[in-house]
Amino acid sequence: MKYLLALLVTAVTIGAMFLLSRRNSPSAEPTNPSLGQKVDPMQAKTATFAAGCFWGIESAFRKVNGVVSTEVGYAGGHTQNPTYHDVCTDTTGHAEAVRVTYDPAKVSFAELLDAFWSCHNPTTVDRQGPDVGSQYRSVIFVSDPEQEQTARASLKEVEASGVFRRPIVTEVAPAGPFYRAEDYHQQYFEKAGYGQQCHVGPAKVHTRLGAHSAQKRQNATMQPVAQNSR
Repeated sequence: MKYLLALLVTAVTIGAMFLLSRRNSPSAEPTNPSLGQKVDPMQAKTATFAAGCFWGIESAFRKVNGVVSTEVGYAGGHTQNPTYHDVCTDTTGHAEAVRVTYDPAKVSFAELLDAFWSCHNPTTVDRQGPDVGSQYRSVIFVSDPEQEQTARASLKEVEASGVFRRPIVTEVAPAGPFYRAEDYHQQYFEKAGYGQQCHVGPAKVHTRLGAHSAQKRQNATMQPVAQNSR
């Protein structure tokens, strides 16, 4: 009996140490040096995406260098000031979404789209993994004609690449009101001590559009340096 009790105590201790190590491990923190950095409000830009459970999607975007802040909320529906409970009824028209604030000198909208395609499955209608309902649909919410043009070009390229075996069902929709979710949903995985996501996309996407945009951004950054060296 004492032997079994000792085994039980040992197992509980090891389990507690494992959970504590996960909470305190560096992997639980985003590896993005841009998070929290001050950016001129006139220069900073925002992008809004829906791609399933917003805990995991926010976690994915917070790892992208150039993203300075994120917040999760509800977008694309007809109910004003919805609660999480309201959205879970699948009657508000809203999708769980993340609004990303980023520094365009470090990351472009096209590059953010690559991260968007990579962190979920854009071929499932109103579903991501075990999460089912229109609140889990895939949407790129665009705030201006330039974002819409880039989003549609990126979607077209990804569709043509065949990286996903099934047709893409992602919507490109105007960015209407964004309703910030309850505080306990914000940076949920970081608060819980986990660096993982709810779900991971079936493919890692790197578009030519994103690569071209990155090169263009890098050239623009290097240009003043070249001029000053003369």
